[in-house]
Amino acid sequence: MEHMVDARGKACPLPVIETRNALRGHGAPVVTLVDNDIARQNVEKMARQLGLAAETQKEAGFWRITLTSEQEGGMDPDDTQLDDLMEQMPGCALPAQGPTVVVISSDAMGVGDDTLGRALMKGFVYALTQLDEAPATVLLYNGGAKLSVEGAETVEDLKTLEEGGAEILTCGTCLNHYGLTEKLAVGSVTNMYVIAETMAKAGKVIRP
Repeated sequence: MEHMVDARGKACPLPVIETRNALRGHGAPVVTLVDNDIARQNVEKMARQLGLAAETQKEAGFWRITLTSEQEGGMDPDDTQLDDLMEQMPGCALPAQGPTVVVISSDAMGVGDDTLGRALMKGFVYALTQLDEAPATVLLYNGGAKLSVEGAETVEDLKTLEEGGAEILTCGTCLNHYGLTEKLAVGSVTNMYVIAETMAKAGKVIRP
């Protein structure tokens, strides 16, 4: 008995992931419905890579893709193999796994006029507070250490992020270099090992 996956209205990687899950749970045949050509191509490509036949029919406003195999019962496609496949599919990379980390290494954003750059950085930090999902960690080093000290216009926004669950970490060596060690106003002092470890474990690193 075929299993139906209705992925209409969904962008990659969802059609591929849902089809993969149906194959693992129910085995072939699986019928996947998609309404955009990228999803159609990617489901067909996954089927070929798994040694399955894919018959595609164009219907009114969508495609019906039937995946069949001589194998009976549930399948267990190798997750690592499929992750690699999806990285090669246009518009279909898997979402990053791991926390989002914001790395700020200057008190000014961009190159050019420093006064403009500081205004842009203030706006960027405020914008972080308005995201649907706050970053897990904000790392501040070199000139970025100036953003978390007394008198900085960004302190209140960093406190808002901290209250929302973000960890605010400022490089201790950098604070000391700028003579700001006793003026930290939000978050805590960290070291380069923690900075490197946090970035290494991040699913996404954002650098303004």
